[in-house]
Amino acid sequence: MLVPIIVFGVLAVTLIAMYFVYNNREVALRKEADAQRGKIESVYDTMWKVLKQEAGVTEQYRKTFEEIYPKLISGRYSADGDGLLKMIQESNPSFDTRLYDKLMQSIEVQRAYFASAQQRMLDIIRERETLLESMPSGWFIRNRMKIEYEVISSEKTQEVLRTRREDDVELFS
Repeated sequence: MLVPIIVFGVLAVTLIAMYFVYNNREVALRKEADAQRGKIESVYDTMWKVLKQEAGVTEQYRKTFEEIYPKLISGRYSADGDGLLKMIQESNPSFDTRLYDKLMQSIEVQRAYFASAQQRMLDIIRERETLLESMPSGWFIRNRMKIEYEVISSEKTQEVLRTRREDDVELFS
């Protein structure tokens, strides 16, 4: 008589423990999804601020260089015949393209970071849906509300997904 009571007790404790474990995991994933949604917004906001400001600095450098270069050159050489020879022999200021390189690198890094944040959100959703649909976890989870999230993408991407065609392979058209 004692053995069935012990078996029933162990089974009951196991089922109750499974209920709490699986529901706690579901709650943790839902909370992580909420936090990730905020992170995506923050990453997107930071991405555009960084890129806009770096592009502004690069553009201002270009404008300043265009403004001062003629003044630097015109004051250095006289109108006599040896001005051209001096220009060839001297080291003149040159336009530094490193700011453009840095801007391109920032674009790549910021976009990758934004994509990574969105991919993490999709991973959270996948993990939770797997938990809901797997056995025995699916038997114990009470909150089955779907986590809503729509991936942020471009009109071009949406058109490709709609038509299932992507023929625009020319980068510089």
